[in-house]
Amino acid sequence: MGQNVFISGADRGLGFALTKIMVENNWNVFAGAYMPQWTELKELAEIHPINLKIIPLDVSADASVKKAAELVSKSTDIIDMIINNAGISGYDKDIKIKGSQDFNEIQKIYNTNSIGPIRVIEAFLPLIDKSKVKRLCFVSSEAGSINAAQRDAWYGYCMSKAALNMGVKILFNRLRPEGYTFRLYHPGWIQTYMSGKKNTEADFDPDRAALNAIAYFMSKRCNKELENEEDRLVMRDWKGSEWPW
Repeated sequence: MGQNVFISGADRGLGFALTKIMVENNWNVFAGAYMPQWTELKELAEIHPINLKIIPLDVSADASVKKAAELVSKSTDIIDMIINNAGISGYDKDIKIKGSQDFNEIQKIYNTNSIGPIRVIEAFLPLIDKSKVKRLCFVSSEAGSINAAQRDAWYGYCMSKAALNMGVKILFNRLRPEGYTFRLYHPGWIQTYMSGKKNTEADFDPDRAALNAIAYFMSKRCNKELENEEDRLVMRDWKGSEWPW
């Protein structure tokens, strides 16, 4: 049997493409699904009934995340890798400060993008603690880089990704001494449905973006002198470039 991975936001876009590639490469995939009306994931599970299991998941809800971990634990007592991919961007992200901000929407984005991955790690920690791999992956964004910020809007999304990066840093401080390894990743501009409809103007289709992401998630982090760099948390993009905090 292959290794076990849990992927959040696996219904469509990058999450679905990640799921498809990993299940085709003999990983046992537990796919966190938020949109039961979206059929692609169900169709993929029919093709791979042994090593793909769909797990209902709303990362913004405590009870849903805890239930997901319970369901996974009925099939395995070990998770080797977690890919925190679930995220939203909101519908009114272009409204500037002289407009009227939808603070309920901003809180919804923050709850999903920032707190959601922490919920997942907390709930699944007993399963990943037993692994020899202990790889935690987080899909972040250049929008979370404070030093590189140039936007004058997108409050909810940018702030949520900056908060995610800080959350990952705190996890790193606590879990790296126990052998956990981390991949914090900016995947580039992807043709996804994050704003409610598919963005066809973006640079990467989900399949290409997923290949780039998996290459980094599975990599060994070394510098030019081939020294282990796992003790330094960084955010990298699909080109391997490091982004400032």
